[in-house]
Amino acid sequence: MKLLITGSRGQLGTELQRQARDEIVAADVEEVDITELDSVRSIIKKTAPDGIINCAAYTNVDKCETDRDAAFAVNALGARNLAIAASECCAKLIHISTDYVFDGSGSEPRREWDLPNPQSVYGYTKLTGEQYVRQFCPRSFIVRTAWLYGYVGTNFVKTILNAAKSGKPLKVVDDQRGNPTSAVDLTKHLLKLISTEEFGIYHCTNNGECSWYEFADRFLGLSGLKYTIEPCTTEEFPRPAKRPAYSSLDNMMLRLTIGDEMRSWQDAVAEYIEHYNRESGEFEL
Repeated sequence: MKLLITGSRGQLGTELQRQARDEIVAADVEEVDITELDSVRSIIKKTAPDGIINCAAYTNVDKCETDRDAAFAVNALGARNLAIAASECCAKLIHISTDYVFDGSGSEPRREWDLPNPQSVYGYTKLTGEQYVRQFCPRSFIVRTAWLYGYVGTNFVKTILNAAKSGKPLKVVDDQRGNPTSAVDLTKHLLKLISTEEFGIYHCTNNGECSWYEFADRFLGLSGLKYTIEPCTTEEFPRPAKRPAYSSLDNMMLRLTIGDEMRSWQDAVAEYIEHYNRESGEFEL
């Protein structure tokens, strides 16, 4: 297959390029403006991909609250434009979505059939993007993931590790629960999915759930760093955008189609920290 990857310089796009054995067309904002339909049509006509994996997104959750037009343009219109162009050239499309499409209530992992109810601008724009993909591209996969971390770019794991290096005491929220997800493991399943005809909505996270505090305490303990960490509540760290209190996802569709081979979150982050220790705190591959 020939694969077009949008958002190719992000942590997921970079990991896809590292793992893919197919021909790759890597495109970021310099190569294609997904908010412009003509720009999307142009690169797809030029490259003629068999599959498209859309990793491009406006992911600054708090900034989305005030920069609504830009968030909608990337997360919703960008998805629509890719769906239209993919359908026109009969390419498969994987669109990456998020646990933020749910409201964070309840205590049972969300399945693909559960009704979304976003509570933030980010969540609304990502849900609208999902709806556009379903409307305009029947040969599509919508893949919701959560708490993603990879080897390039910024993420929660790197932020906490860097803070711990400074020797400052850390406070991390303990009343938000979800599924930490390795970009390495997610990528394996995306590449497997796009080689099939098993179209639909998927949840794809590492298995098991924890709070942000439990997650941080786990990987800090593996890092060998000296650190002090204590739990706190969401109310102690008010943010512009509402975070889901409970956003655990269940990989039901994976189990019933291509198989759920996502590792436990503990095993995945242990490998990540092993690489961190081996490379003396440097993640770039």
